[in-house]
Amino acid sequence: MILVTGGFGFIGSHTVRALLDLGEDCIAVQRRAHELPPVLDGTRVKVERVDITDRDALLAVGRRHTITGIVHLAGSYPWPPVPDAPVEATRKALDGLLNVTQAAQEWGVRRLGIASTIGVYVGTDNSAPLREDAPLPMTAPASIPTFKKVGEMLGGFIADTTGLDIVDYRISGTWGPLGHPDPFFAAPALIHAAARGTDPDLSHLVHPAFAEDGLDLTYVKDTGRAIALLQLADSLNHRTYNVGTGRATTNAQISRAIRKSVPDARVDLPTGGAASHLVLDISRLKEDTGYQPEYDTERAAADYIAWLRAGHDS
Repeated sequence: MILVTGGFGFIGSHTVRALLDLGEDCIAVQRRAHELPPVLDGTRVKVERVDITDRDALLAVGRRHTITGIVHLAGSYPWPPVPDAPVEATRKALDGLLNVTQAAQEWGVRRLGIASTIGVYVGTDNSAPLREDAPLPMTAPASIPTFKKVGEMLGGFIADTTGLDIVDYRISGTWGPLGHPDPFFAAPALIHAAARGTDPDLSHLVHPAFAEDGLDLTYVKDTGRAIALLQLADSLNHRTYNVGTGRATTNAQISRAIRKSVPDARVDLPTGGAASHLVLDISRLKEDTGYQPEYDTERAAADYIAWLRAGHDS
């Protein structure tokens, strides 16, 4: 049985669904009480309401269930940043990560997977697809990549000293059902505007959006399936894996894909933007799991718009 922290979250719920579809039993661990996400309706998923920063409560889950693997997707970072209590926020973030690794050790799980981010590559040479063995700068521009770098280093130390099989997922920009307005890319906001027939609200973005801005964007169903394949692989040859599409998707491409489903969508963005894009090399992922992305931009946009028009809020 695979335990997924953050199992009702955006990527978490799709990962649980992918694991179930591959024949695994799953426990979704969630800090707050929520209704079952729509993507899990009718499934056999078990649910445990546990705050992973509560070590005793988390360890007790292993006394109620036989846990064979852990996928750790709950946020191990303070987001949004907490400027008035940074030390306490940092302590809670690290407590969650360390509690999960302690649980993995005590339960004797086969593999512990931990979510990282494409953001760890910011500041590296991105003139070619980014490989997992690229040297990373010691600094980071925001809390998420900062804590993910720390988490990767701590995970490596724990794996080396305990023998735990710990795998890091460097996840690309991800969009799709149950997502939210992302502060770093415009695709979800453009999709929501098209589905509602309104102008897109991009006020939440960290930087203004331009047509030529791009990023390795992965539809969440592909992200969840990639993580599930990494968790279930008989053996892995590496500790770190990029999870993405291996190509850049620009806002202009998103807009064109949207218009295939909604011809009158008001999703044009001004020209301009960054000439270079963060793109992940996913050779390791393909070679060790057989993964191939199933959703190109056009199929993803159509699927997401249909989901929203079916009455879902996100």
